[in-house]
Parts: sequence; C-alpha cells; structure tokens
Amino acid sequence: MTANGLSDSVIALAGCEDAVYAVEIGESADEDELIDRRAGDAVERERPLHLVPGWAKDHFVDLDAAGSTIVLALDRRPPLMVSHDAGTTWAERGSGLPTGKALAIGENPDHMLYGARNRLYVSRNGGVFWRALGAELPEIVDVAWELDGDG
Repeated sequence: MTANGLSDSVIALAGCEDAVYAVEIGESADEDELIDRRAGDAVERERPLHLVPGWAKDHFVDLDAAGSTIVLALDRRPPLMVSHDAGTTWAERGSGLPTGKALAIGENPDHMLYGARNRLYVSRNGGVFWRALGAELPEIVDVAWELDGDG
C-alpha cells in the first residue's frame, strides 16, 4: 500500500473514441503517468442499470456498484450521488467536479474513478475528496480500473 491509499501500480483506464489510455496513478498529479495507448480498444464493463432509482432517471449518465455501495453520475451539479446502504440513503458528492461522462468503483468501494470531458479524477475516500490526474486525454467516453491480469 502506498501513501496515496492505493495499491502499488494502480492503473486507471480511459476509454476514448480513438483508443483506451492507461494512466498509472502516482502520489500526485506530477507523478501520474500515461503508460499505454491501445488503439481501437474500448472499455467494457457491466453496469447494474436496475439500481438506478426512479428520481435519477432523467439526469442519469453512468453508475457503478460494489457491495452495498452505489455511485451515480448525473447530468447536474454536483454530479455524483453515493449510497453506502444499497440505495436506501444518498449523499451528494463531487461538488467541485465538472460534468462527467463515466465513473467506476475500485475493488475497495472507497476508491472511485471519474471521467470528465478530457480528464480523469480519483477519490480514495468514497467520493468526498477528488484530485485530477495529470494526464490530459482526448474526449473520454468510459472509465475503468485495470485489475491484475487485464493488461
């Protein structure tokens, strides 16, 4: 475990129209590194759409879930809603984030990845605080965490 709260060599994937970009998350934006560009590739992950609550359907952009944690990206400010009790209660998150395109929860549900137009953001505390990753990318359509053996 590193000081950033993430495991060694954590890779964020940004699916863009031309390729999938792999960004290794460092301790700070200066240490983030674009390590791969996979032309013609796409991020593929299942989305549990049945978990989108009725009140969110008009503003829905993306969602991910892990255990009892559900995170919604909505077309509004703040752009995120987080539930840690399978959707019984919700809290707004990401008030400083721009409008987004996609999000993903890590193996630890406190680790979240958020893709805005051309920048990735990472949170390691359940979406309370976010930081922009150093790599600027083409327009992002989807995001995911690269798990061991994905590369």
